[in-house]
Amino acid sequence: MMDINNEISKLDWKREPYGLYEPIEYTLAAGGKRVRPQLAMITSQMFGGKDEEVLPAALALEVFHNFTLLHDDVMDKADVRRGRPTVHVKWNENTAILSGDQMLIEAYKLLSGVPADKLPRVLQLFNQMATEICEGQQYDVDFESQEQVTIEEYLKMIRLKTSVLLANALQTGAYIAGADKQAQEALYEFGINIGLAFQIQDDILDVWSDPKTFGKAVGGDISCNKKTFVYLEAIRRLGNEAKGNELQQWYSQVLEDNKEKIAAVKEIFEQLDVRAACEKVVEDYTQKALALLDQLPQNTATEQLRQLANKLNTRKD
Repeated sequence: MMDINNEISKLDWKREPYGLYEPIEYTLAAGGKRVRPQLAMITSQMFGGKDEEVLPAALALEVFHNFTLLHDDVMDKADVRRGRPTVHVKWNENTAILSGDQMLIEAYKLLSGVPADKLPRVLQLFNQMATEICEGQQYDVDFESQEQVTIEEYLKMIRLKTSVLLANALQTGAYIAGADKQAQEALYEFGINIGLAFQIQDDILDVWSDPKTFGKAVGGDISCNKKTFVYLEAIRRLGNEAKGNELQQWYSQVLEDNKEKIAAVKEIFEQLDVRAACEKVVEDYTQKALALLDQLPQNTATEQLRQLANKLNTRKD
């Protein structure tokens, strides 16, 4: 299988105007897990596909994913991504928005390189995924000002915002390689479940992780009052208790210095043993995903998916 990092490094961003393309190069050079292109390459391999046929889609998925991060960082006012200043901090918000827009266009240009007979369906799947991600992002924005958010609403939001991109990568790779509809559907559902587990694990890490390895500010979700799975599980456990009012009071504040707020909220979470409850949910979604792999051909690629699912959802950064 092709080295996806090597293939990404071959993309040429030495173009004018430099102010548009340099932030794209900066973003893609920061690395990351490259999960989405890996998934497309693995599922293509599972069904005997050719690397060169799926590669354009794999690269498009990675560029698209990074486009969403540029805009997400602006909306979340995030200062750090992958251990480096975010684009809107290093340059400015206008640059982050415009370079992100160009990354979206570049993703479609890359996608056009898939075999012609596969392109219409690949585009249909990609467009559906892109639309759903925007819908998920809007729900996320709405939740910031929505007083009550249920766990079910949150799961719907992260399914759209996070899971569908992973699911699309898995399905697209399999489709290009000629997998049947049943196999594609099993892989799509596998992606939905590992995506839910992945995002809830990310919510956990935002509270309990090592700042040196996390790659972004610990407690960032608390600082900007994001109603994550961790927060919603705490609210569910508290009900009408006084601590619930205290937690909600902290989440109603926008502060310049959030150290005290993060410490106080984290203490409430720990008193409620929220971490263990959330980790159980991560494990449940991971196991649901792994069970779906039993419906697929059992080969090296299938084992790679098993290992990747376990690695993603037990990660510490």
